[in-house]
Amino acid sequence: MEKHTPLYDVHVALGGKMVPFAGYMLPVQYGTGIVTEHMAVREKAGLFDVSHMGEVTLTGSDALANLNEILTNDFTNMVDGQARYTVLCQEDGGCIDDLIVYKKAENDYLLVVNAANRDKDVAWLKAHAFGDAWFTDVSDEWGQLALQGPLALKILELLTEVTNIPAKFYHAVFDAEVAGVPCIVSRTGYTGEEGVELYVAADQVAGLWQAIMDVGAPHGLIPCGLGARDTLRMEAAMPLYGHEMNETVTPLETGLGFAVKMAKPNFIGKVALEAAPRRERIGLRVTGRGIIREGQPVMAGERQIGTTTSGTHCPYLGQPVAMALVDKGSVAIGDQVEAVVRGRKVAAEVCALPFYKRAK
Repeated sequence: MEKHTPLYDVHVALGGKMVPFAGYMLPVQYGTGIVTEHMAVREKAGLFDVSHMGEVTLTGSDALANLNEILTNDFTNMVDGQARYTVLCQEDGGCIDDLIVYKKAENDYLLVVNAANRDKDVAWLKAHAFGDAWFTDVSDEWGQLALQGPLALKILELLTEVTNIPAKFYHAVFDAEVAGVPCIVSRTGYTGEEGVELYVAADQVAGLWQAIMDVGAPHGLIPCGLGARDTLRMEAAMPLYGHEMNETVTPLETGLGFAVKMAKPNFIGKVALEAAPRRERIGLRVTGRGIIREGQPVMAGERQIGTTTSGTHCPYLGQPVAMALVDKGSVAIGDQVEAVVRGRKVAAEVCALPFYKRAK
């Protein structure tokens, strides 16, 4: 049976269409519809409930050594309040999950993992912990909101002091207060837009949601669901676990080399990742008729070179796009390919990623 986030009743009252996702009942959209929600985030602002995400604390004098051994990125030079994207790999290099690590203070970290992988991740982390290092699953204690869009920070400033808003991307203020509610304010997001993610005690997240909506609505802020979250991350070409990566796909194959630090002495999966990747993630702009979804064969002439991992019609771009994992070096930007959709070939052109990038 699916769980409810602390905002379940709020979503129902707002007319959210509730669907099961990652073990939770969450709104896929509201009455406004996915396209309207998507465009609100691109042009003004949207508010998402992401309380299903998992939170894990790591403490102890060997915390840093554990991060560097278990995860692909290097956390040695992090400063307090900094966040860093990383991957949790198997010995064979396959992705167990992608996550964000925050440094709260010396020997004190917060890991944010994907909801569907929470139990698997925690079990892996605990099984591979060593020395004085303690991983603790605190997910049920937290709610999380994502305020995203070009007006997100302006709206947030109506509810808090500027000092509570991180000055840099991928940084967080841990002892912040927004609308009188203690929270963590993180300059992160999954939409390709400016914005923040707010971590707040589960029993206070509904009040913070309402406070943000009250001040943001006059500026065009609307609640957004899973549908817009997916189309937004697609336009920004952000990989999604279970699609662009899984336990059979390495971070190097799916384009996450920036989060893999091979110069580290060792980490789980390093030996396997020393081999050249066999596949690569590419972007496809649909030029034929139809929408290419995930799991469609990608053909170069009569030869299958890979399979699509995600695909949809992107509202802001006004066209359908897809991402695919294909044989390394099999195509280049500008090449023409086809995806087989229900037995019919749909033409597409290989294009650079991301499909959309916000103006600075």
